[in-house]
Amino acid sequence: MDKSFEPGQIEPKWYAQWEAAGAFKPQGDGTPYCILLPPPNVTGTLHMGHAFQQTIMDALCRYQRMRGARTLWQGGTDHAGIATQKIVENQLAATGKTRHDLGREKFIERVWDWKQESGSTISNQMRRIGASVDWSRERFTMDEGLSAAVRRVFVQWYRDGLLYRGRRLVNWDPVLMTAVSDLEVNNEEKDGSLWSIRYPASDGGEGLVVATTRPETMLGDVAVAVHPDDERFQQLIGKSLKLPLTDREIPVIADTYVEREFGTGCVKITPAHDFNDAQIGARHKLEPIVILTLDAKIVDEAPAAYRGLDRFVARKKILADLDALGLLVETKKHKLQVPISQRTDAVIEPMLTDQWFLDLTSDVRVDGKPGPGGRTAITEPALAAVRDGEIRFVPENWSTTYNQWLENIQDWCVSRQLWWGHQIPAWYDEAGNIFVGEDEADAIAHADIQPVGALKQDEDVLDTWFSSALWPFSTMGWPGPSPVSEGGAVVADWSKDQAFIPSAVLVTGFDIIFFWVARMVMATQYFTGKVPFREVYINAIVRDAEGQKMSKSKGNTIDPLDLIDGIDLESLVQKSTASLLIPQVREKVEKRIRKDYPEGIGAVGTDAMRFTFAALATYGRTINFDLKRAEGYKNFCNKLWNAARFVLLNTGMGNGESGVGTADSSHRTCHGVAPDQPETAAEQWILSRLAATLDEVEAQFRTYRFDLVAQALYEFVWNDYCDWFLELSKPALNGGDAEAIASTRHTLLRVLEAILRALHPITPFITEEIWQSVAPKLGIPGDSISARRYPHRDEFATGIDAAFVSDIEWLKSVLGEVRRIRSEMNISPGKQIPLLFAKGDAEDHARIDRFASQIAFLARTECQRWLADGEDEPASASAIVGDLRVLIPLAGLIDVDAEKARLGKEIKRIEGEIGKCNGKLGNATFVANAPAAVVDQERQRLADFSSTLAGLREQLARL
Repeated sequence: MDKSFEPGQIEPKWYAQWEAAGAFKPQGDGTPYCILLPPPNVTGTLHMGHAFQQTIMDALCRYQRMRGARTLWQGGTDHAGIATQKIVENQLAATGKTRHDLGREKFIERVWDWKQESGSTISNQMRRIGASVDWSRERFTMDEGLSAAVRRVFVQWYRDGLLYRGRRLVNWDPVLMTAVSDLEVNNEEKDGSLWSIRYPASDGGEGLVVATTRPETMLGDVAVAVHPDDERFQQLIGKSLKLPLTDREIPVIADTYVEREFGTGCVKITPAHDFNDAQIGARHKLEPIVILTLDAKIVDEAPAAYRGLDRFVARKKILADLDALGLLVETKKHKLQVPISQRTDAVIEPMLTDQWFLDLTSDVRVDGKPGPGGRTAITEPALAAVRDGEIRFVPENWSTTYNQWLENIQDWCVSRQLWWGHQIPAWYDEAGNIFVGEDEADAIAHADIQPVGALKQDEDVLDTWFSSALWPFSTMGWPGPSPVSEGGAVVADWSKDQAFIPSAVLVTGFDIIFFWVARMVMATQYFTGKVPFREVYINAIVRDAEGQKMSKSKGNTIDPLDLIDGIDLESLVQKSTASLLIPQVREKVEKRIRKDYPEGIGAVGTDAMRFTFAALATYGRTINFDLKRAEGYKNFCNKLWNAARFVLLNTGMGNGESGVGTADSSHRTCHGVAPDQPETAAEQWILSRLAATLDEVEAQFRTYRFDLVAQALYEFVWNDYCDWFLELSKPALNGGDAEAIASTRHTLLRVLEAILRALHPITPFITEEIWQSVAPKLGIPGDSISARRYPHRDEFATGIDAAFVSDIEWLKSVLGEVRRIRSEMNISPGKQIPLLFAKGDAEDHARIDRFASQIAFLARTECQRWLADGEDEPASASAIVGDLRVLIPLAGLIDVDAEKARLGKEIKRIEGEIGKCNGKLGNATFVANAPAAVVDQERQRLADFSSTLAGLREQLARL
């Protein structure tokens, strides 16, 4: 092994070898274990959220492989309809063209060309973080196999009466000119206005004053609503008003939706441009009036003064005209939630358009009979799956979010007005009749009528989430029966791969529980009769060290690969500001980066980054990623590397010995000698600690507490193995007992090899590199640690003598106190010191005799003895271990006068702290009003300070 750990040299080497060897393919005949990668957008690049989520999935997959499960991590990417089309359209715009200049067929070819050039970016980045995806099965949602599954599902749902085409309100992006899902809309708080407008009565009366934040939509008003119990307006219910700026009259209606206390208590009803108004309009059988074109301009049917105006230009003119007529009663500042398109930053408009919908609200039955499992509405089985425990959320509270959405679900708009995506398999004849099938011939064959004239396919495509909803079974080759091939290679075989349904766990974010998780449950149950996964682990969202959302415009994003490889300050500034177009924002970001990363970002390597993610993976909703934590875990990797070098140098490797042993690593030393039992108490102790740690790790893996997995492994490796066992092994290695030397060498290697296996799911690269040097010394065959069994407590817990373990815990306490005194007294660690013992019981005496050489070696004592009965204690620094007093005489070790001064100063400080505690606890108001926990904490502080003071005074008295 090299003297220092250099991640950049070993990571590419090992990943290439794993992939070439097929290490990530399902192997063996163990229990199937599957994880589905939430398919990242083909347009995307790896960000911290991806890296965190994929670290969790990879740790689970590697852990299960090593436990013998037939493990599949199914990967792939999503075609990302809107995002991908927008990228290619922007490329065309730079040449002065639009997609319409190319036509649909040529434009789609252009998108595929772009996908081939840039679509593998995120897959290659995933390899950098060690993601053990079975790349031979990588899927793309526009692959022919997955596209065939999409068509089959659409057709089946249509023929079962679940899919229909209708004119309904949808979220409409007037720039993209398509319907968009709620997930693609950000509701942002903006400064706006609330305008109060008078609608005169038709009979010449004052009429009513309505309050609105969107006055331009008044041109499409069909009524004004008041609360039926509002006494102010009872006499106007059923009468009509004159709609300002038009020649129409509209009725006054009563509806309990109206909030009497908000605004004026009167609400204008515009069913064609507001979701709530649409429901009111439907209840009162009001015909909607469309006043906006698809690009958000006023329609030609509106009053002449406003035709063709942009919606916001029209707003200003309408307000000016109302003011001129004396109908603008009041303008007030108002905070409001504005729906903004994630893709274009355009304000979303509710728009009445013809779309395809999946019926999620009616008790639709299949062929007039209950569907599989007796279900009716498609949502009920999805609710039952969680209610009955077939699917479990971790943490459990997220099941409430899932249930609430399904219980209040609306029909799903599945069509999008794009060209890139799965074109809807529906055709229309010249009479407007709809024909649905997997192709045109199938559509005609299943129709009840013959088409009138030529057929034309629907130009819309399906919502990206439609194909994503099929991910659990479409990736497995459904509907079969033939294996699915892509590029000449078989990527799925339904006859075999359906064994991976349900998958073990879905790892995903809470923000797509609605849009993806629930829809996968509904689709998979409907078409396979199974749930898609047994558990759903909701991972936290990664924020910066201060808990702020990561954003390019804030300058607080970190590219995972920059963290792995490192990046200098100037390159980081250039990279972070390159895409920022606004100079003020660019300057702000540069200033923050120079402040936060004055020396750039130092390389920590993949393993340290992964360990950081694992250590942060609590059940919390968010995690704050602090670069210092990653640097700390880089130190952990260095510690492991240096410990391994120490072990190898002290077990023959590197000093001329071959290190060749036998294949039985449980009972052989590096020299082929087989000790029946570990020779030393230190060995028994470390094996007992290893067994307990593995118990803890297994328990925490089961509950997805990756933070506690990391904590248990960290504490064992850093504290138990490196800080203690390596030190405790030195007396044996440097002694003259050949059996103790051989046994200790074997245990050093055996425990190190187990550590490497235990850490491998989280830190795969460093563990593989070290294991290659350790395994031969234990006679372990095999090319990779990833093929080894995950360590289990039973490998190490047999034959452990609890008395030996207690002995070592006692020895640790004694040595720990000696080291503490050295530190407090500023005595050099290398300086030889005398050591005295006083009091103690018979067991302490026996242990001192038994561990005299270890104490002398590890505490660096020049002499040690028991005080005789009646012998006065010399001026000493002391510590207590049980009934035993451990003394370090100070004569010749320290400047007594200086130590007296130091102790006096510390005593004065502690007395001050005690005074503060007494002051608080003597204050009746504090004791009565402060939280009980705060009062108890103060009492504990007083007790601790008092105990410390007594010890300091005793020490001073001895001086």
